[in-house]
Parts: sequence; structure tokens; C-alpha cells
Amino acid sequence: MLVARPRVAVRAGVLAAAVGVEAPGERNVGGVVPREDRARLLLEDLDARVEVFEEEARSILTRNDSPDVPFTWSLNPYRGCQHACAYCYARPGHEHLGFGAGTDFDTKIVVKTNAETQLRRELARRRIARSEWIALSGVTDPYQPLEASYRITRGCLEALREFRRPVGLITKSALVRRDVDLLADIAQRAGARVFLSVPFADERTARAVEPLGASPRMRFEALRALSDAGIPTGVSLSPMIPGLNDQAIPEILERAADAGATRAFMILLRLPTSVRPVFEERLRASFPMRADRVLSQLEQCRVGQTSRASFGDRMRGEGPRWAAIRDLFDLHARRHGLDTNREDEVEPLTPDASDPSGRRQLDLF
Repeated sequence: MLVARPRVAVRAGVLAAAVGVEAPGERNVGGVVPREDRARLLLEDLDARVEVFEEEARSILTRNDSPDVPFTWSLNPYRGCQHACAYCYARPGHEHLGFGAGTDFDTKIVVKTNAETQLRRELARRRIARSEWIALSGVTDPYQPLEASYRITRGCLEALREFRRPVGLITKSALVRRDVDLLADIAQRAGARVFLSVPFADERTARAVEPLGASPRMRFEALRALSDAGIPTGVSLSPMIPGLNDQAIPEILERAADAGATRAFMILLRLPTSVRPVFEERLRASFPMRADRVLSQLEQCRVGQTSRASFGDRMRGEGPRWAAIRDLFDLHARRHGLDTNREDEVEPLTPDASDPSGRRQLDLF
């Protein structure tokens, strides 16, 4: 059951107070947040009205069997995402809650308030091998702005540390820096890897497509902070959007390597159902002269389609245009010593002898 809280106004001028960032010099459990970064740590110009729906989740761990998904277990503390990325594949899921896939997804956020408690129950009860990584998050960002005040992701990480479970995390938020101490401890005790999602190198392009995400510069700063703490890190250039961000591959990989990343991967953009109109509207509004070319090049990478629904094909590119992008990525990844693991291209794999089902998942973390 979803319980609505009063609308929460979050504006640039009162961002720190609105989402619970600490005062200058105060120390939180994750370390000192520099004064000049307090508001910018979340978003520089957030100007959205967010409605919060609190939920008591019946379960918190999701088992994934799809060959497209590079992990077995995932954990999603939130539904909907304030980052408002035009391309987000999770948008259709909001429609199952009775909301829309457009601005509702960005401004009506479901918070699983009992996530830590439920996670502890499930870790104690479920038969999950200690070698199986738990991913945060398989759907929406675990470090979106509300996490600064709710601290649900941090609570879940504390539970995973207590149970000595390896953690794989992907985010586009600089707020992950708050939990460097905790993630470093998990990395030593059980294993951890953090990927920063950086699809764009250019600030203007990033702001147009991911209007409420942290700037690319801040993401690389977060990557450096994690790497310096001894946490294995990587960079995701996903989604790869032909004609919009493929030319940024060399710069992103170079900056990621300079920030200490050791891995990199990319996944071709897919536009299922209600995602396409959201993405196309934003694309045409921000890049009117390039929009048709971008959509055409995307179709060239999927044999005339902008999206596929079948497992094993959903996130895989093909054809000469995709091969050129893949070659550029591989060239610069090798140049900077980044492990790309071609299995991250998301395609059906040959059976693994250790997998009795005759199929194994992709190795991301």
C-alpha cells in the first residue's frame, strides 16, 4: 500500500535543507562533505516538485533469470527517479502503479521505508550463496536526491556488510561519496564494485537528456573518491545513443581511467513502449537539427527498430553502425587499460560448466 506524504518542494536555493544535507563542517557517518559541494553534491539547479509515496515492501530482493541481466539478485529501494533521464527504461513500470511514465516518473517517487528491515529478514531466511553479488539497483538510482534524507540505501548497505554479502552498485549520483567508508569496508570484507554511469562528457548535452542528474564532472570526482578509497570502480557509457554520444567515447574512457576506473561497458539505447515518446520529445526539443539522424542511426543498429522486447536481443546492437561504435570503444578501452569484458555487450552466452541450467548470466560485477 502506498501512503502519500505532503508534497515536498525541492528548489536550488533550499536544496541542502530540503533533503537533509548537513551544515558546513559537520561530519556524517560517511565523512566530511566539503562546504562548496553540499548543494551541488545532489544537483546544481533542481527545480521540481516531488511527491513522496511511502511503501511497506513485502519483499525487497528480486531474483533475475533473464540472460540480459548481469546479476542474479537486485535490490531497489525506490520506484521512480528524480534524475528525470529521458531514456530511462524503467518508466513503463510506473504505469503499473497507476502513474504516468512521463513527469509522474520523475516527480512521484515511491520510497520503500522498510527496505533495510526487510532485507535483513530475507538475508537471514533465503538460501543465497555468499558468492552471489547483490546489485543496487536493477531499476532506478539508489542515490537519487531523496536518499540524502531517507538514507535507505545506506541502511541496506549496512545490512549487507553485516551479512558479508558482495555488492555491485551503479549510480549517476555524486551522493555515493557519502558512503565511501561503508563501501570500502564491504569491499574488504565481502567484495564491492561501483560503476558510475557517465553517458555524456559534455555538460550541456548531459543536462538536456539527464536534467536532474549530477554533472559529468561531479561523477568523475565521485569515481576518483571511490577509487582512492580502494573500492574497485568502473564506468558505464550507457545508454549508447548513436549520433548523440558515441563521439564522446574517447573522452569519457580517458577521464574514467584517470579517475581510477578499471572496467567499462556500454549498452545500446532501447526505447520500449512509453519510453520512446518521452525520449523523442526531449530529443527534438533539445536537438531539433539532430533528432531525425539520431533516431535513424539507432534503427541502423537494430535492423530498422528502435527497440526489441525479446530476451537476449533487447540490449544488443548489430550491423555496421554498431560495429563501428564497438570498435571505437574497444580501441580506447585498450589504450587506457580498461577491462571491457565483451560479455557486457549483452548477448546470449555459451553455457558455463559450473551452471547446471546450461546458461549463465553476464558478468558485470
